[in-house]
Amino acid sequence: MKRVLIPLAEGFEEIEATVCANILRRAGIEVVMAGIPGSLVKGARNIRIMADKKLMEVKPEEFDAIILVGGDPGYKNLGLSAKVMEAVRDFEAKGKLVAAICAAPALLSKLGLLEKRVSTIYPGMEREIPRPRGHRVVHDANIITSQAPGTAVEFSLMIVENLVGEHKAMEVRRDIVC
Repeated sequence: MKRVLIPLAEGFEEIEATVCANILRRAGIEVVMAGIPGSLVKGARNIRIMADKKLMEVKPEEFDAIILVGGDPGYKNLGLSAKVMEAVRDFEAKGKLVAAICAAPALLSKLGLLEKRVSTIYPGMEREIPRPRGHRVVHDANIITSQAPGTAVEFSLMIVENLVGEHKAMEVRRDIVC
């Protein structure tokens, strides 16, 4: 079974986090939402989510992919976590899937991971990434980026397709009537 880590920092975008976790779990992927610093994390719209674990309790190397969600100041708080940023660098170096949505692609750019890749980001933040595209979801090698909460289903289905195949992504798409 594939395993995906979704770190949640204070101010995360609730739609993005919950849609990603829901879609991936429907596909039979194990998803661990890890709170920073604790397991109860408040989102950008003051919705509190009980994470599965605290980030300090997980070993990123045991996962097949990492998803960075946006939200302001959530994505900035993710960027302040040395463990998250180190995990992203390590995943990319090992060719594991790295996915970022909304403002979170800016973190990939700060790590230099988008220099030779096309990507997308929240509209109006295009200057934060080197080769922006206006597409809702962009897949380049082992990196998937997406624009905003409204693209979370498409983004999640692309992750499913990359981790467990197109057939499973189509099955989930039918199940959710998408």
